[in-house]
Amino acid sequence: MKASQFFISTLKEAPADAEVVSHKLMTRAGLIKKLGAGIYNYMPLGLRVIRKVEAIVREEMNRAGAVELTMPVVQPAELWQETGRFEKMGPELLRIQDRHGRDFVVQPTSEEVITDIARQELKSYKQLPKNFYQIQTKFRDERRPRFGLMRGREFIMKDAYSFDRDQAAAKASYQVMAQAYRQIFDRFGLTYRAVAADSGAIGGDLSEEFQVIAATGEDAIVYCPQSDYAANMEKAEALAPAGPRGAATQALTKTATPGKSTCADVAELLGVPLNTTVKSLVLATDETNEAGEIVKTQVWLLLLRGDHDMNEIKVGKVPGLAGFRFATLGEIEDHFGCKPGYLGPIGLKKPLKIVVDREVAVMADWICGANEVDFHITGVNWGRDLPEPDMVADLRNVVAGDRSPDGKGELAIERGIEVGHVFYLGTKYSKGMNATFLGDDGKPAFFEMGCYGIGVTRLPAAAIEQNHDERGIIWPDAIAPFTVVVCPVGMDRSEAVKATAEQLYADLLAAGVDVILDDRGERPGAMFADWELIGVPHRVTIGDKSLKEGVVEYQHRRDAAATKVAVADILAHVKGRMAV
Repeated sequence: MKASQFFISTLKEAPADAEVVSHKLMTRAGLIKKLGAGIYNYMPLGLRVIRKVEAIVREEMNRAGAVELTMPVVQPAELWQETGRFEKMGPELLRIQDRHGRDFVVQPTSEEVITDIARQELKSYKQLPKNFYQIQTKFRDERRPRFGLMRGREFIMKDAYSFDRDQAAAKASYQVMAQAYRQIFDRFGLTYRAVAADSGAIGGDLSEEFQVIAATGEDAIVYCPQSDYAANMEKAEALAPAGPRGAATQALTKTATPGKSTCADVAELLGVPLNTTVKSLVLATDETNEAGEIVKTQVWLLLLRGDHDMNEIKVGKVPGLAGFRFATLGEIEDHFGCKPGYLGPIGLKKPLKIVVDREVAVMADWICGANEVDFHITGVNWGRDLPEPDMVADLRNVVAGDRSPDGKGELAIERGIEVGHVFYLGTKYSKGMNATFLGDDGKPAFFEMGCYGIGVTRLPAAAIEQNHDERGIIWPDAIAPFTVVVCPVGMDRSEAVKATAEQLYADLLAAGVDVILDDRGERPGAMFADWELIGVPHRVTIGDKSLKEGVVEYQHRRDAAATKVAVADILAHVKGRMAV
């Protein structure tokens, strides 16, 4: 490609609404152009990146045995009504009607449609396993679209769906996809982690997120540098605390803590470590009748160490706490006789269920609220001052320095951007849509399903968040809009420069290199600034002065300075650097 025939439109300043680096640089480099809130035009440079991402995804999905198809962006509501998602899904699901008043949705995902295809086309176990995938436009009506392509409303996604005869076969299909994803992300040339993720109501361990490591990432990734353990914050666990519990050494004492309603304030006032305090969290669960009316409410007290935070996913898995809510002020005062900030398990007005975190269960001489404003109790001990808890569970988020659950080191935490997810679905959709096949016993059985997604348009933004500097983007070779740019200086004034540039351009093309020749006649400073902003990884500069020495200048986007290379050696040099 020659720059004069292409479309390059760079900006010196980012738009005012651009908050993160990728949004700023993608706009400035002319990769995207905003059309509406969370909706962008993919400009020629940006589209080249997207097409390269798609090509890698397509090659590896095909290699893994998946079969490509395409499902409509606009889908009949009837299918979504079968699974209940038409009603249950929030305003993120864009619902529309046609001229006849029939309901449709603009798809955010395609489980219903692919299950409908399977129930019509896959009649026998002999046709299984099957894995269908598409690379298609999606739409989610985000309440607050922001960060450019990181959280847009319209986006491109690769979604795949596997169909198997039983759980064992479904798990095998899952592992094939999990390995294919590792090969895909290895080829992108990005630093990433595959982390264990929560499987939600389905349960089990077959759920992994693929996170591109970036300081600006929204997700916390927990991992052990000394082992292969990695999980997202929702899923991560620390090694259970070692017992036995220490013996009591302090007397139970009601202590004045005027105006100190947080564990941190109490610890500071009393001059003790924060990890000797215990925080009280009050939850409630409601039992309803068929009409949806609340007929019974159970109030729960959760106790966590003062320096720890509750993990809502883990709490929701505690027996009896599924669907919990935070207790109302009235419920709290009814059971504790006190407002929040001074709550504790001693001296309750009404009985409730107490669940304690594993760390609290082994604590001695701890501090908690006295159920009286401006007072806390010190020297609290299990068994002596209050009964053993009703239940002990892992209720908290891990923190850096916790012991890894595999016992092989300490946990570390870094930020990541989720760009892929592999997930075992089970029979959730096949049962919801009565999608069955005939098993080898001649009886109908529900498909065991898995789903596998990659954010095609989110991935370039994540790549930029990981790879940039003060001058602009730094693309990995595999997904750069162009791999090499040839920059002739004074091409219009020097036949030697022009001839050398065009010969190198032709040689790179012949070698299968994705190269662009900047024949626009720009000044060197402006030309270099454009390509540094755009982030093309390899640049060759050709000028009259260097040609007289028989050399050209090569510079990788990460290099601090250019390297002089003999004209005869430049093709091999570039190809060698591309292989690094």
